[in-house]
Amino acid sequence: MNVLQETTNVTPSRSSVEAPGRVYLVGAGPGAPDLLTVRAHRLIQRARVLVYDRLVSEEILALAPESATRVFVGKAPSRHSLSQTEINALLVSLAMTGRDVVRLKGGDPFIFGRGGEEAEQLALHGIAFEVVPGITAASGCTTSLGIPLTHRGVATGARFVTGHCREGVDLDLNWNSLADPQTTLVVYMGLANARCMSERLQEAGLSGDTPALAIASGTTPQQRTCRSTLRDLPRDVAAAGLRAPVLLVIGKVVAEAERLGIYGMPAGRADLTQEVRRA
Repeated sequence: MNVLQETTNVTPSRSSVEAPGRVYLVGAGPGAPDLLTVRAHRLIQRARVLVYDRLVSEEILALAPESATRVFVGKAPSRHSLSQTEINALLVSLAMTGRDVVRLKGGDPFIFGRGGEEAEQLALHGIAFEVVPGITAASGCTTSLGIPLTHRGVATGARFVTGHCREGVDLDLNWNSLADPQTTLVVYMGLANARCMSERLQEAGLSGDTPALAIASGTTPQQRTCRSTLRDLPRDVAAAGLRAPVLLVIGKVVAEAERLGIYGMPAGRADLTQEVRRA
């Protein structure tokens, strides 16, 4: 019996509780616990029910009371503990017990976190909810490495896209629009389709010499980076043996960061990064 079935079997009807609980859709940030917002930290510390994703660290989970009910709903490629439909139903079911629920999501709930879908289901069932923003991986990982997503004279904008697609479906993005040398492109979940991204962007006109960087497990003690170019990125990432979660950063700002003291970490974090340099 899965978590959803167990919860559904013990869920009181609407009439058996005074009122549904409130659901907090909370961004847990890019990984490091000290990059949580103050609001997120307070909600976790007083949580009664914690529903959390795969990328939420043990250090962050440890902030919750020992008495809190913890429900893991993490997803990995082709390995989902629950489908998104089941997660939506689970949140509704838990709230109907009258308890407040903290739904912890890596990064920001509304940036490739499917928080909007969960919010829609809660609203459909008349359940009050609050969205607590989190530092998304694109800004958290790059900024902690000293890479500005925008920089005068180098990058006039930044675009966030997903490198993940459904199994058996080709990655379908507006490649001509993305192949802009004046824009920083950040690809979430980009490891599996790094070769496709590289080839299609070059076909759309972006130079193969465009600087690129892969960041694995950003802002955590397991963080590793791989510097490359758009052309060589698939080969170099494979050689480096990086494992998901991996963020790809493509654009001139990757090279510009060298002027800032290449990939510098904030004080106290210099030992958190193992850098893999392209041979």
